[in-house]
Amino acid sequence: MKSRQSWAELYSFSVDRTAEAPVFRQIYLELRSAILSGALRPAAKLPSTRDLAAQLGVSRTAVVSAFEQLLAEGYAFGRKGAGTYVASDLPEPFAAPHGRKTRTAPAAAGVASFHGLGDFVDVTTQNDERPFNLGRTLLDARSAELWRKLTARTLRSFERHHLGYGDPRGLLELRKSVCDYLRAARGVRCEVDQIVITAGTQQAVDIVARVMPGPDKEVWIEDPGYTLTRLTLAASGAKVCAIPVDQHGVNVTEGIRRAPKARAVFITASHQFPTGVPLSMARRLELLAWARESGAWIIEDDYASEFRYGGRPLASLQGLDEAGRVIYVGTLNKALFPGLRLGYAVLPHPLVRNFVAARYLIDRQPSSLCQSVAAAFMEEGHFAAHIRRMREVYRRQRDTMVAALRRRLGDHLSVEPPDQGMHLVAYTRRGLSDVKIERAARDHGVTVRAMSRHYIEAPAQSALMLGFSGYPQQTIAPAVARLARAIATDCVPD
Repeated sequence: MKSRQSWAELYSFSVDRTAEAPVFRQIYLELRSAILSGALRPAAKLPSTRDLAAQLGVSRTAVVSAFEQLLAEGYAFGRKGAGTYVASDLPEPFAAPHGRKTRTAPAAAGVASFHGLGDFVDVTTQNDERPFNLGRTLLDARSAELWRKLTARTLRSFERHHLGYGDPRGLLELRKSVCDYLRAARGVRCEVDQIVITAGTQQAVDIVARVMPGPDKEVWIEDPGYTLTRLTLAASGAKVCAIPVDQHGVNVTEGIRRAPKARAVFITASHQFPTGVPLSMARRLELLAWARESGAWIIEDDYASEFRYGGRPLASLQGLDEAGRVIYVGTLNKALFPGLRLGYAVLPHPLVRNFVAARYLIDRQPSSLCQSVAAAFMEEGHFAAHIRRMREVYRRQRDTMVAALRRRLGDHLSVEPPDQGMHLVAYTRRGLSDVKIERAARDHGVTVRAMSRHYIEAPAQSALMLGFSGYPQQTIAPAVARLARAIATDCVPD
């Protein structure tokens, strides 16, 4: 591919200027499709952005944006002064041969039994409002006032459907808004009839655990990973298999070695919890190929995906799924505020009926009043504007926290600003115990989480998890100062 002519012969496409999708996204999707189908081979050199822009008759800026997205998601890599190349570590061929049938695991309802959870779940930790607890959000004055007005408008109209039982899938207008948002912002492939409104990702995980077929439900989870997901699955009777996470995300090869017949994998692909690493493109394709061949389900928890600070949000894993093996779950509670209690699941068609039935049995339906307000907030463009504003607010809060930690605790903690999410990870130095720091910080009015608690079998790393999203910028430095006093007083050996 040394010239525009050879590029055109290999793979040719045109840009539709009347389409809803921006020009850069059309180019990105075409190139991604060429890479996945094998038309562009691993290590093949892509044309220069100037040449491709000239061939397509578009601005170079649009092509540069498409290339940046390919680089960010791992489809391509750059060599300084030599150009851009297709990633050489992608499994090939990824796309299933034409006409090849994929296995579809049957979906059947099941009911979970819960035993002694009170001994394992601390229901008070999430209520702690002290910095730097996790999962906190801010609602600026503009969004708060809009929410009040829309709530008042909904109550004034008080339409008839609020007086009776509703659709357990959720209000149609909210499902339409969620569908439009996920298609545009996350690259999710979905129709309205695939979307079910939930109380959040935790309820979605619980329902998935209930409807997984068979008494012997073996599942993969990330190690380290989200503790509440592990406990929810254990409560449902699932056999949990911990798969280690490294700098590329969950180790798919190790998962296949340990539990090749697992029925599902629960994963935080875009921003692994708690480490923050994204699942590499090679691992994404490897995971999808395994699920397609084995008939397993992939449950993609796309929490906090709206808040990426180093470019556009990474495309969802579900958007790559050609075989219908991914269950995509997300939440409005992190994007807006936790008290809202609204999330969503995007289900492959074979699972919709059982999922809806289980959701109906749990609590019949979500609140129609809250759904109506949320739907209006999204339909009228306030949601997108809110995300844009809060992304900048959270970026500033992240940078303030990183600077304060480096200034006050640089000798004891190693911290890098995360590209995405609502918390950062500060690794301890000099053998300091994250659990000991967690306890000492509490006595000084600061809440931090010990990351080592989230490991199961993998060797635990000592690190602190600190939420930066829910605390006004001016409160961060004083809280870091209190954390520094806690470490100096109670955790550093004399």
